Amino acid sequence: MTAATARKRATYQDVLDAPPHMVAEVLDGVLHLHPRPAFPHALAHSALGGQLGQAFWWGRGGPGGWIILDEPELHLGPEPDIVVPDLAGWRNERMPVVPRAAFVTLPPDWACEVISPSTADVDRAEKVPIYAREHVAHVWLLDPLLRTLEILRLDGATYRLVGTWRGDAKVRAEPFDAIELDLAVLWARVEPEAAREPERK
Repeated sequence: MTAATARKRATYQDVLDAPPHMVAEVLDGVLHLHPRPAFPHALAHSALGGQLGQAFWWGRGGPGGWIILDEPELHLGPEPDIVVPDLAGWRNERMPVVPRAAFVTLPPDWACEVISPSTADVDRAEKVPIYAREHVAHVWLLDPLLRTLEILRLDGATYRLVGTWRGDAKVRAEPFDAIELDLAVLWARVEPEAAREPERK
């Protein structure tokens, strides 16, 4: 028996037992704990959710038609991977109401990971393949330190890079290309590099 097969798989109980100041995920049976994000990450996350929520959830300045949630807990697959994207969205026809539960098993139509140096490898190498397996149509990778947005579209079993934008670009990014996103808003109020505290996530 190899070390990999002998390893005890993490479970939902491990997530429930995690310290409250940590984000807990179970990916391929391994528990991953991350501290709550630093402020550049939180700002980009909040600003993006605000722009998309107004237009696509509430239909103010956009078409509506979605439910968009901050940090939803997703249980995906038969031995579930427990994944917490920074943002996720479901089209109304797939999830007209949210369940009365602590987590959801219905894969989203779109997920966004706001990445940082300490989480980028997990986001790209472990979480993105889970989203592909579960047929999540679009994944966004947002890096507030590099000030970039990558758009991935599911193409068969894997993702195709639709495009990468950076800085102050104004973007019509699928599946939310009905409106123009102003990327400058996502990082415009972060203090200059010399004064920035070390990144925590």
